[in-house]
Amino acid sequence: MLELSVCIGSSCHLKGSYNIIQLFQQMIEENALHDKIDFKASFCMRKCQSSGVAVSINGMVHHLQPETAREFFKNTIMPIVK
Repeated sequence: MLELSVCIGSSCHLKGSYNIIQLFQQMIEENALHDKIDFKASFCMRKCQSSGVAVSINGMVHHLQPETAREFFKNTIMPIVK
């Protein structure tokens, strides 16, 4: 099972983590991936100095902007779970 988490610490919150969470939830629902992805929020990933919202996939941290989150889900997450 893929472990996917989005940082919701204050810095990432200001950078748009709520929008990314909403989008990821929608994409998981649309693609019926509930049994393949363990999706959760993480308070702080200690990557506040980086640009974008911290998103962890199986422990590997990526940084996203809300406007690139859909493309990231399609190109990075979908190939792993399919």
